[in-house]
Amino acid sequence: MDFKPLESFIDRVTSWRVPWAEVLVVHRNETVFRYRNGYANLEEKTPIGEGAIFNLYSMTKIMTCVAALQLVERGDMLLSDPVYEYLPEYREMQVKKTLANGEVELEAATLPITVRDLFTMTAGFTYDIGSAHIQAAVERTNGALPTREFAKALALDPLSFEPGTRWNYSMCHDVLGALVEVVSGKRFGAYLQDEIIGPLGMNDTSFDLNTEQAKRLIPQYHYNDALEQAERMDGNGFRKGTELESGGAGLLSTVSDYALFLNALTGRGTSPKGVRILSSAGVDLLRTDHLSEATRGDFNWDHMAGYGYGLGVRTHISKAKSGSLSSLGEFGWSGAAGCMAIMDPESELTVMYAQHLLNNQEPYVHRRLRNVVYSCL
Repeated sequence: MDFKPLESFIDRVTSWRVPWAEVLVVHRNETVFRYRNGYANLEEKTPIGEGAIFNLYSMTKIMTCVAALQLVERGDMLLSDPVYEYLPEYREMQVKKTLANGEVELEAATLPITVRDLFTMTAGFTYDIGSAHIQAAVERTNGALPTREFAKALALDPLSFEPGTRWNYSMCHDVLGALVEVVSGKRFGAYLQDEIIGPLGMNDTSFDLNTEQAKRLIPQYHYNDALEQAERMDGNGFRKGTELESGGAGLLSTVSDYALFLNALTGRGTSPKGVRILSSAGVDLLRTDHLSEATRGDFNWDHMAGYGYGLGVRTHISKAKSGSLSSLGEFGWSGAAGCMAIMDPESELTVMYAQHLLNNQEPYVHRRLRNVVYSCL
């Protein structure tokens, strides 16, 4: 193995727009390469170091889906179950219908939202985190907006389409977190701690940081195209309440910590120390392409060409379309500030890539990074 090309790639992106970047490569449960470069704090020229805590944003979704799939494995729910059996506010939903004259009216949904729809982004939700009903719930709960209250508020918004008929990236996994709360009887964060984070020995992954961890939370930036420079932009705009444990975008972590979780999935659900968080069959279900003929056309992001969508993860289905050197069945997801996960059971490969830049340059960085990693093996 020769990882000099990967080192050079990290140097290139950190001399370009990305303030700092780090990559960790695990092959056959051994760390074979780790490299970081750039500044954690651009203003103070502080080099990025070990133990930096950052926002995972949508890479939270992977853990949320694993948590919910654990409950499926235990027989506590089925993918085909209507969500209203557990969250009754979703029993009678309305759908926006566009008439021939362009006007929009609301009609009663004819199809129920299923648990599968929450996993697969086919429930009909949007990503309007600032909707009037959510804002009202924030005010009603004095800024707390617990996870369960968030789900109740979202249910008041009309759906964009009949459940199961379209794919739309949305707040499905935030509702999935609320579902885990109700089915498990625990707060979502407590469930993650008890069933995934704690057993895997992850000490720096949570929705809320203690005093020591807060000191390691590093600045976040946004690239200003007009000024051609990265500007400080801290905070998580997806966390609308102090008690909202966002299954879609709320976790914070470190490179080392989250890699423990990702590598357990590469190991088909079991960590090198024998901690099992999913069955091998469960991991295969997670990374199976769940797009249908009706929904496939909506999953049309250019940088996802050659990938299908599983239970909350991209999954590699066509090398010809992707141009990717990775194995078919390689899976993962990414986050709003640019972190990315690669899990490949066939190659026994795990990659945890991190940066902390909104306007994250994902279409450029991630596809190139993946190919460079595989070329180095």
